[in-house]
Amino acid sequence: MIPTTEPFRDGPAIAIAWECLSNYTRDDAFTARLVLRNVSHHAIAPGWAICFNTCRKVLRDSVSTGFAVEHLNGDLFRLTMPGGGPWLPGQTHAVQYEALHWAISITDAPLGFYLEPGDGGPPVDLGDPEIAPFARPEQRHRMRGDLLPTADAAWRFEQNAALQLLPESAVGRITPKPVSAHFDGRRCLLSRHAPMGYERTLWNEASLLAAMLGSLPGIVPGGSGDILLEIGEVAGLAGNEAYLLDIEPGRVRIVGASAHGVFNGIQTLAQLLTPNGELPTGRVLDAPRFGYRGMMLDVARHFAGVTTVLRLLDCMASYKLNRFHFHLTDDEGWRLAIGALPELTAVGSRRGVAQDGISCLPPSFGSGADVDRSAGSGFYTASEFVTILRHAHARHIEVIPEFNMPGHARAAVVAMRERHRRLLAAGDVEGAEEYLLSDLDDSSTYESVQLWHDNVICIALPSSDRFIDTVVGEVCVLYREAGVPLRVIHTGGDEVPVGAWLGSPRCRALMAEKGWDVQDLHDDFIERCRAILARHGVEYAGWDETALKREGERMLPNPRFAGPDFHVYVWNNRWGSGQEDCAYRLANAGYDVVLSNAANLYFDLAYAKHPQEPGYYWAGFVGTRNAFGFCPLDAHAMPILDPMGHAPDRGVLDALQPLDAHGRARIRGIQGQLWGENARSRARLEYLALPRLIGLAERAWAADPLWQDIAAQEERAARVQHDWNEFANRLGQRELPRLDRARRPWDYRLPPPGAVAKDGLLHANVALPGLAVHYTVDGLDPSVHSPRYAAPVAVSDARVLKLATFDTRGRGSRIVTLNLDQP
Repeated sequence: MIPTTEPFRDGPAIAIAWECLSNYTRDDAFTARLVLRNVSHHAIAPGWAICFNTCRKVLRDSVSTGFAVEHLNGDLFRLTMPGGGPWLPGQTHAVQYEALHWAISITDAPLGFYLEPGDGGPPVDLGDPEIAPFARPEQRHRMRGDLLPTADAAWRFEQNAALQLLPESAVGRITPKPVSAHFDGRRCLLSRHAPMGYERTLWNEASLLAAMLGSLPGIVPGGSGDILLEIGEVAGLAGNEAYLLDIEPGRVRIVGASAHGVFNGIQTLAQLLTPNGELPTGRVLDAPRFGYRGMMLDVARHFAGVTTVLRLLDCMASYKLNRFHFHLTDDEGWRLAIGALPELTAVGSRRGVAQDGISCLPPSFGSGADVDRSAGSGFYTASEFVTILRHAHARHIEVIPEFNMPGHARAAVVAMRERHRRLLAAGDVEGAEEYLLSDLDDSSTYESVQLWHDNVICIALPSSDRFIDTVVGEVCVLYREAGVPLRVIHTGGDEVPVGAWLGSPRCRALMAEKGWDVQDLHDDFIERCRAILARHGVEYAGWDETALKREGERMLPNPRFAGPDFHVYVWNNRWGSGQEDCAYRLANAGYDVVLSNAANLYFDLAYAKHPQEPGYYWAGFVGTRNAFGFCPLDAHAMPILDPMGHAPDRGVLDALQPLDAHGRARIRGIQGQLWGENARSRARLEYLALPRLIGLAERAWAADPLWQDIAAQEERAARVQHDWNEFANRLGQRELPRLDRARRPWDYRLPPPGAVAKDGLLHANVALPGLAVHYTVDGLDPSVHSPRYAAPVAVSDARVLKLATFDTRGRGSRIVTLNLDQP
């Protein structure tokens, strides 16, 4: 038999299965098994390798005898069989190994397998493995000390038990909740031809409103009401986003403190408007709590096309969010074309195994070997970026671009190294070094949180400053072309790994010359970046690490940069990090702060602890209620339990620093983060974003609910539960059905129902009252045609019950199965 890979070109040749065997191996390691079977009719030549991505670092000395696993870089690993012969048809290889941390969900499994044939042929994508169920306690818990229960059907039923379905009259009509809204029971009808009056400065808002009315009937009984848009004083409310919406039977009047205020009034009008053009008559007065209400989208880890970005901007605008933090670069991708530096996208936007002689980045997060079919490949041209800027600006959303540096910068470092190689080969030594981002003699040894060994810019090189200046200059040109102001650029600055720069002759020479340590070297780089931005008329923003310095074991505010032109986005409030009150300490120290707290506002984290729930969970599990229940100005508003299910240490809680009067004024607002590691498609992106984005909007816009001012714990808990019940009903009865009616409906997350079978009866409930739950008793999957649950159902003769939550268009949640034969 002649070994070959030719028959594998049109599909997988290897069946792959993966299972977590136990998370109880050690407190910070688990045991897993890979089973690989040659399902083709041909042998695979000796010397083959299987590559894959995993966020859990494999311990190389733990791999089964006869096999080896090599860590290549980042989350890319290679499995080989040293000295092995051909891989014969039907032959199975079982490989057991240990890896760091734990594996309790599908997100923890290795992804994106591809075969490197032993005959030297091109790589063959094999896809993702079949993942064995996480059934036993040692598979569902992170360690023996993990007390947090799995969010199974019984757990959900208990969590949902305090919720009640409210009558329509008790559910708010407007989200986020306005300052005041009163309706009198009459109605106003609008048609698509509603007469509209507005001043010239409101042409943009009038155009958007006209487009919104375009789906209404052309003729309505009694004729359409008139619409008047105007700018003026909104009595009793401060700020340029305030508005008055006044609806009478024959007229709609929106008065905004500015065009932005008018736009906000239009968004409220859209929520009140039925598909047939009916509006309740009444009066809404409204203004936001925070001036900064943001959403961050990471397109570096997985690329999101222009249409997806515009769609997200539309959703943000409908819930009155006004800042779009655009995370354009990271280790795994550079997504914006820069004319002076074409390698940034020619190399830095392509991920896979290059077959065309053009360098690219390695596969990450399961993106596979095929560069052109990879969800990790893609970038925005200058014209596409301008389109995004104009679309956002028309909706009063400020776009804040992020170019992450000096860490999280591997895409740029590799691209500029490729530029150096190309120009050096052409004999242009000076040109080759003009934008180089790495010290070619650097022997530093480090590993980033995402397992990269070469992802940090050499900040002692003048070429690094030149690179930043060139990128910033071109970005400014794009904003001017779009006719949009550029006020702030976010420079990242987080998670620089320990050990970076220590082996760089250039960095060591500069530190020796200046008498600096690494902190001084880093601070000088930040100062230079700040100065470059200032020369372009742009203010500086960065993650919390840019405003901190290490003192012993703690990271404390660095007084060097505090000021109104230095904006800090604080993400790390993970319990046990020592940074739980970092945002408040920075605000008290003079920094303007945007709260970006991971434990409440990281929408890439899993909604709940369940094996089938996608997302990370290093800072805990973040459901919609976590975003809704966030108390932005209360340092002590920590979760009742830490991520492992333990009660927080009272001593640590008591030591948290509260905001002082000046610090409270420096909290500019809050922002949700949608990191892209698990956003492999538009549907997954929308699932992760919604409905959490709506909870974020509620807390950013609506008035302070004052929960933190209620001293009695039971009374405070009751008030929070009351408010959550109303908001959950608002989502289930109003907002999610409204998303279903969109021209292109949203793939938001539908919460699986809670359910228990007790005394021959099925009891079920749902986390967002108003959503439908359908069930079957014959083992078939439920659909909208299955019986709808309304009250306990007799199921004493059933052996298998299946349930799911459904939206108004018939889309179902994850199916819940109850096996009544099992104890």
